[in-house]
Amino acid sequence: MSDRLPPLNSLRAFEAAARHLSLKKAAEELHVSPGAISQQIRTLERDLGTQLFHRLTRALELTEAGRSCLPELRKGFDSLAKAVAKLRPDDKRSVLTVSVAPAFAVKYLVPRLPRFAAVHPGVELRISASLDLIDVLRHDPAPATTAIDDLRAQDADLAIRFGTGSYAGCQVDELCSDWVTALCSPALLNGEHPLRQPGDLRHHTLLHDNTVYLDEDQLDWAVWLQAAGVDDIDASRGPRFNHSSLALEAAADSMGVALSLPKLAAAELASGRLVTPFELRLPSRFAYYLVCSEANAGRPEIAIFRNWLLGEMET
Repeated sequence: MSDRLPPLNSLRAFEAAARHLSLKKAAEELHVSPGAISQQIRTLERDLGTQLFHRLTRALELTEAGRSCLPELRKGFDSLAKAVAKLRPDDKRSVLTVSVAPAFAVKYLVPRLPRFAAVHPGVELRISASLDLIDVLRHDPAPATTAIDDLRAQDADLAIRFGTGSYAGCQVDELCSDWVTALCSPALLNGEHPLRQPGDLRHHTLLHDNTVYLDEDQLDWAVWLQAAGVDDIDASRGPRFNHSSLALEAAADSMGVALSLPKLAAAELASGRLVTPFELRLPSRFAYYLVCSEANAGRPEIAIFRNWLLGEMET
């Protein structure tokens, strides 16, 4: 067995293409052309004497040899990155990239960041909002994308995800479990058709937050109205929003009534821009979680942010 290693560029091209299962995405990550990635992989296959990909129409699929070597190759590049980091001049500031669902970022995290900066000036936060962090529950027991894959793809140290909390290979902290209820502007409590009971919703626009749909058991207006004992309102009518923050802003502007998580509307509820017109609230099966890979959980800056955020959630 030869100890000679193949060219590092070829190994890097294979690792990126295998992680994305896409020559285009690997090329974008490494700032080269897809043709260059393809050539590097073919060079590596010739050097190793084995095929690493099945090249399908518009798709890549790893061979058994490709799948078996990928985990150790990823670890190898992670070790190289850590070794190079130790060679760089010390910087008194630590950089921490946190990938966050947009609604949580806008409505909860960003307003509190000045407090973090005041007590932890040595940690520089980089906030990246992404809808990719919304869980899509699959019936496939082995989903193609994992939480660690999401972190890698977004170059994130931490993620704040809305979902089930089941993320293999990760340290997971529940930030908040919540309940779902109707939210509206206080202006809708008065007027020609004041909101007094759930049946009064027949006179108002239903606002739909599509970021909370995760599977067929979602808590939507149909479920909420059924729990309220109202069966003569079309629960499908009304505009739909792909960000919770948009649905909540529409509700605050008296456009209609939103069904959402009060935790996301904490600032609007405190200021009086939004109110909860009814007592009915239904528990959500999902929650927001702070997620990082188990391998990175011990990093000092991650522990600092984790402890701070968990403390914030208690207030």
